[in-house]
Amino acid sequence: MRRAVAHVSHGPWTKFLDNWQRATLALQLLAIDPGLGGIMIRARSGPVRDQLLKRIDPYARKIHPAISDEALFGGLDLAATLSAGHVVKKAGLLSKPGPLVLTMAERAPVRFAAHLAMALDRGEGLTLIALDEGAEPDEAVDPKLSERLAFHIDLSDVSLRDIATIPPGIAGQPPTAPSGGGFTPTRGRELPSVPQKALEQITQIAAQLGIDSLRAPLFALRAAKAHAALHNRDEITAKDIETACALTLAHRATRIPEPEPKEPEAPPPDQSTDTQENPLDIPNELILDAVRALLPDNLLDRLAAQKARQGRGNGSGAARKGNRRGRPLPSRPGRLTDGARLDLIGTLRAAAPWQTIRCNATGREGLHIRPSDFRIKRYEEKSDRLLIFTVDASGSAALTRLAEAKGAVELLLSQAYARRDHVALVAFRGSDAELLLPPTRSLVQTKRRLAGLPGGGGTPLAAGMRTAFDQALQATRKGLTPTVAILTDGRANIALDGSADRKKAASDAQQMAKVLRSNGVGALVIDTGNRPELALRNLAQTLDAAYLPLPRADAQRLSQSVATALGD
Repeated sequence: MRRAVAHVSHGPWTKFLDNWQRATLALQLLAIDPGLGGIMIRARSGPVRDQLLKRIDPYARKIHPAISDEALFGGLDLAATLSAGHVVKKAGLLSKPGPLVLTMAERAPVRFAAHLAMALDRGEGLTLIALDEGAEPDEAVDPKLSERLAFHIDLSDVSLRDIATIPPGIAGQPPTAPSGGGFTPTRGRELPSVPQKALEQITQIAAQLGIDSLRAPLFALRAAKAHAALHNRDEITAKDIETACALTLAHRATRIPEPEPKEPEAPPPDQSTDTQENPLDIPNELILDAVRALLPDNLLDRLAAQKARQGRGNGSGAARKGNRRGRPLPSRPGRLTDGARLDLIGTLRAAAPWQTIRCNATGREGLHIRPSDFRIKRYEEKSDRLLIFTVDASGSAALTRLAEAKGAVELLLSQAYARRDHVALVAFRGSDAELLLPPTRSLVQTKRRLAGLPGGGGTPLAAGMRTAFDQALQATRKGLTPTVAILTDGRANIALDGSADRKKAASDAQQMAKVLRSNGVGALVIDTGNRPELALRNLAQTLDAAYLPLPRADAQRLSQSVATALGD
């Protein structure tokens, strides 16, 4: 996110805050109104983040994505229950109001994020500070969780020198607040009411930014009220609305609002009129200017990648449940069959509440375990992924496209070990398709196979998809998760039977797309034509795949787009 400042033309509020100041201001607003949900802070572990965490309530509880359900929600205190002879329960972290600090938030699994989201929805004074420590720009916190946090601040480009040069008292706090702001819950502070005009204005601004969530304008309203209370104002002012919109709406925008056409200048207002009678008299364009200055440079690319990742997990391969290895999952009732591993602690917890009844029923002392008490360990592991490049090698521009694909494959393979990826390359031209590079992670072998690829002839798109499908089936049998990336300009003219029939070629391509989709093979359609091709967009819809129009893309941009779309 850029550290630009937005210049507005009214009052003393002539510069918006930079990332560090916005972070400290957001913490102060959260302290006033926990109903804002929380803040997502993107920053690697280091002195800058440590300085910010020092401003949080020292009694804040820290959690991590691997924390157990029992620690979150509470449950049976096994030691106390066995000692006392009756059920003793302990409270979980989510049962108490106050701030929670979530480390490694970008690694939170879907189930864990859903639990936190439900706890925030209950509105019981819980506030979440999610620390996004992702090393790559494409790593992100689960959208179900980030949607419920009012603020999102990026401190990646903030240094200690930047913090040291901030004069005291400009982080949004009133003169009576501690220097630099902080997060200490404020009790008993009455928030001002919001005029109807402010409700309408914030809703209009959210619509202009393409925000379809009702939480966004509601967060903006609450932030405006908290900002007014922070400065000991009894009424909402234009500055409160402007600041609140910039803090809560910029990171949620799905489109860049176009500046309104300039109208003829109106005559100057009567200087004798008291301009303070209507403190909310601020044009939407001024507020949009403040939000627009905080929009990231690559907003549209991020949105395309977000759309491409919908429903496809985090891109690191399919999740597979088992009972031997991987990430631990909560145990479940089950039988001790071959290969099953007993969760001893979970079994004892399930049996403990029934001990008194079972002792009385049998007349025997001791620990009574029944088969219904058995809890079986479960794990989740990620399979390796196979990325199958299916490249159009036909026509006069084939050499250019193949050079782009070659460069993209080599760039992706350079990171294959870190992402556990395998790569294959299929080229289609003339009347058929050919597997040029079997699944591999060897960069040396890839360069050797990619050297001197032929090009020219017709465009047998369906044949290329069929060859890619065959490779995907083989990969699935070997435990890999295949994804087909199709690079073409979309002008298919060779059918599966080798005939030069454009209409039949398009029909065969659609039929192969249905086969790929019905078999659960993930796909990505990259349009390399000079103009977006409607036929390729329709093909992507049939595949239920992401469609990325990338005319004149070089190898670097191509590899980045593919990695982003796949969630790397």
